[in-house]
Amino acid sequence: MAERLTKESAWSGRWPAPAKLNLMLRIVGQREDGYHLLQTVFQFVEFCDWLTFHPVDNGEVSLLKTIPGVAESDDLTVRAAKLLKAETGCSSGVCIEVEKNLPMGGGLGGGSSDAATTLVVLNQLWGLNLPKEKLLTMGLSLGADVPVFIYGHASWGEGVGEKLSEIIVPEQWVVILKPDCHVNTKEIFSAKDLTRNSKSIKMPDFIEGDRRNDCLETVCRFYPIVDEALKDMSEFAVARLTGTGACVFAQFDSYEDASGAYQKLKGKWVSYLAKGVNRSPLFVKLDTANLNLMI
Repeated sequence: MAERLTKESAWSGRWPAPAKLNLMLRIVGQREDGYHLLQTVFQFVEFCDWLTFHPVDNGEVSLLKTIPGVAESDDLTVRAAKLLKAETGCSSGVCIEVEKNLPMGGGLGGGSSDAATTLVVLNQLWGLNLPKEKLLTMGLSLGADVPVFIYGHASWGEGVGEKLSEIIVPEQWVVILKPDCHVNTKEIFSAKDLTRNSKSIKMPDFIEGDRRNDCLETVCRFYPIVDEALKDMSEFAVARLTGTGACVFAQFDSYEDASGAYQKLKGKWVSYLAKGVNRSPLFVKLDTANLNLMI
């Protein structure tokens, strides 16, 4: 049995906020409020931001260091911590330290993952013991991608991405390229030529190879550098877009094949090499920590 963390070591620990990939993304309709109805498959990647939570005595929520271009009050980790306090009446405070590795505007879910890690870990560290269902609802209020990171397992997603069911997909090695652009998701979903009426499919259709991304053509038209990255990646394996991008990725059966592609591509592109996993690294660490602490 794993040794349970002490309160002190739990607070000083670094907690992962992993990236996600959309292995498939279909737009099957649109709600009256403008939100698009999706079908997607999420898988996690062992490529993470890292969060450390420092207790403070004044009851305030703050960042140790702000992210350039993002006001502290707008940071999703701060908003998540304040939401926990508001929902529970918790009087505790925290200073949040973020080691930012996931690129912003890349479709890897970095901000959403940071928010989910904040909700999940502070729920433990502050001894709030809210059920996962409540955290999922809170996460959705912060953003459509937050729930999958709280869910913690590779998922078949529907609705706006919040209706989640476990799915098992191969845990392959992944090479990710980040083109030098920041895709405006709102711009893509507002585009007149975006496909919004794809036929719904079932899990077996995806497993048998139906892995289209309905945003791909529009993103490539608006951001030619994304199309260039896809073409370069396709020399090594099937290249795909995650979410609305800008990141593109390819999956490989072996580390050797993935590493070979990574070595050849990293000279031109910001590149990452990591393992795709079905269980979130955050929940793997929580299981290992055997965490059940009261503040």
